[in-house]
Amino acid sequence: MGNKTFEIRDVVMPSPGPDDLLVRNRACGVCGTDIHIYHGESGSADVSPPVVLGHEFAGVVEQTGANVAAFKPGDHVTIDPNIYCGVCRFCRNGKKQLCESMEALGVTRDGGFAEYCIVPASQAFLLNPDLNLDYGAMAEPLACCIHGIDLAGIKPGDSVLIIGGGAIGLIMVQLAKLSGASRVILSEPVEMRRQTALSLGADGCFDPLSCNPANKLKTLIGRDGADVIIECAGNIAAVRQSFDCAAKGATIVLFSVQTADAFCDLPLFEVFKKELTIKGSFVNPDTHARAVELLNTGKIDVEPIINYRFGLNEIDEAIACQMSVDSIKVVVNP
Repeated sequence: MGNKTFEIRDVVMPSPGPDDLLVRNRACGVCGTDIHIYHGESGSADVSPPVVLGHEFAGVVEQTGANVAAFKPGDHVTIDPNIYCGVCRFCRNGKKQLCESMEALGVTRDGGFAEYCIVPASQAFLLNPDLNLDYGAMAEPLACCIHGIDLAGIKPGDSVLIIGGGAIGLIMVQLAKLSGASRVILSEPVEMRRQTALSLGADGCFDPLSCNPANKLKTLIGRDGADVIIECAGNIAAVRQSFDCAAKGATIVLFSVQTADAFCDLPLFEVFKKELTIKGSFVNPDTHARAVELLNTGKIDVEPIINYRFGLNEIDEAIACQMSVDSIKVVVNP
């Protein structure tokens, strides 16, 4: 995809296999991974164009395969895009997110930036029929965030710093509060995103470009460093800030998707002296159902996070918008 353009094509209507659903896609989020793919970089799995992108999607079941009993036409569903082989050593040892042969709808198989999509029934999850399908499309990023929160190990009373106030950071703010954090602080240079975070329950925010982040954090929580740092910004400065703002014994989750050639010098003596725990977080193993429960019960608010919507014929504009600082989350409505 070196020319960085999309083609809109008319194709033959797909037919579901015996274990599949034909889903009429109603909403598909634009993800940072889509932007990486757009620039010719890796997604969660290797991409071989042409393929229909879009892995954060929800829609309505149009047709079911002969063996499908759990869904019927008219059901509202959200899709877990990640399909694991089930037989490699990682799948068989409880680490299927590290599957050696993972496929993904919207990455290696056709996904949500289309009017219809074939989906294995095993990848579909029922949504409440009265839930806005734009919100249903947020189940996949929410599921990924839940995995990151699990890795963070937030204990009731912990202080948490979220670095980066895009869609992921704003979901993390809410999940950290639900996990019992005493104070959740957001580091984000864009004023609009900071205000959104405060409306979603953040206890404080600051612009890391206009202050010393570690000093500002101390004024907000009353002591040096946060117990948990979740980096969601996707740049090296944010990674460095994670270490500067970590308390002794802190856990740092490097959640964002960096470019494949991104490197950062580690403050090794700080890691030693503070006894830091550093974790990565990859996709959403066994967390999609929990994400659906949070959306269906209204425990996570995604309405303020979705601030731009585009039609399918405006996909190039949608990608460009998601890359701008004016957006938080862009949704395409096929």
